[in-house]
Amino acid sequence: MSFDIQYLLFLQGLRGASGGIFDEFFNALSKLAVDLLPFLPYIIFWSVDKKWGYRFMSTLSCGEVINGIIKLTVCAYRPWIRSDLIEPAGDSKVAATGYSFPSGHTMCATTMYGTTFVWQKNKRKAVAILCAVLILLTGFSRNFLGVHTPQDVLVGFLHSSLLIFIIGIVGKKVEGNEKAQDILSIIGIVAVIATLAYIQLKAYPMDYIDGVLLVDPQKMMNDTFKGCGLLLGLSVGSYVERHYIHYEIPEGSTNLPILTCIGLGILLAWNQWFAGATITAAFGKHWGNLISFSLITLFATVIWPIVIKKNA
Repeated sequence: MSFDIQYLLFLQGLRGASGGIFDEFFNALSKLAVDLLPFLPYIIFWSVDKKWGYRFMSTLSCGEVINGIIKLTVCAYRPWIRSDLIEPAGDSKVAATGYSFPSGHTMCATTMYGTTFVWQKNKRKAVAILCAVLILLTGFSRNFLGVHTPQDVLVGFLHSSLLIFIIGIVGKKVEGNEKAQDILSIIGIVAVIATLAYIQLKAYPMDYIDGVLLVDPQKMMNDTFKGCGLLLGLSVGSYVERHYIHYEIPEGSTNLPILTCIGLGILLAWNQWFAGATITAAFGKHWGNLISFSLITLFATVIWPIVIKKNA
């Protein structure tokens, strides 16, 4: 038996010995990483720091795409497929989507908490330390819950950390250079097209047990279509905002907190209820994800900034 499975079985034993008292805590950490943290960039963009809002959006959208490309290239099966001794905690098995390597939850946590760490490390050290701890805890939660191996978590952390570093360097080089920023928008669109072509044309393992397909690659593509939607929306939305909206945060406006909360509520409602009932229902999971998540970023970078400018 491989070391990674042995490690997960050890943690599984700890879960059983503790009566599962830590399961909900670690499950909540995991859900926070993918359900709420992805909306942090929009709050920052609208009301805190526009430049850092763009940086958060760039890191998250690129992280989603890169994570998806790696997952759909390696096609590593989940731990419970590799060993029937692994039994994930609670509903973690249902909530865990996609192939196993690398961890998408760790990616989300690292891109969001990690970018916050870089942003706040010289301003609010307590916030930076908390973010570092939350990255570690979220990564560990994926092992503790039995849905990811240590290598899944490690690579999710490493590629996201490298991405934060690269985007920081690129951001400084293109700051104030409209032509360079426009080129980045074009690169983003081309990257989306290339990614979509790659994941749909490549071959996937089609392993069966008792006539049942172990993993349906079509379902595994859903998260990558989502990431492509975020990157496409950001590439188009940032171009429109820079050239036509020229959004500046109305500092001191008493309406800004209210408008930010309303905008966040609209995005949460869209993501939770309306996108699935409209766009996804009409276009299916793949293209529905691409369109609905593109609209989220377009709303955040184009539509709501106009609303704030007129009402702040």
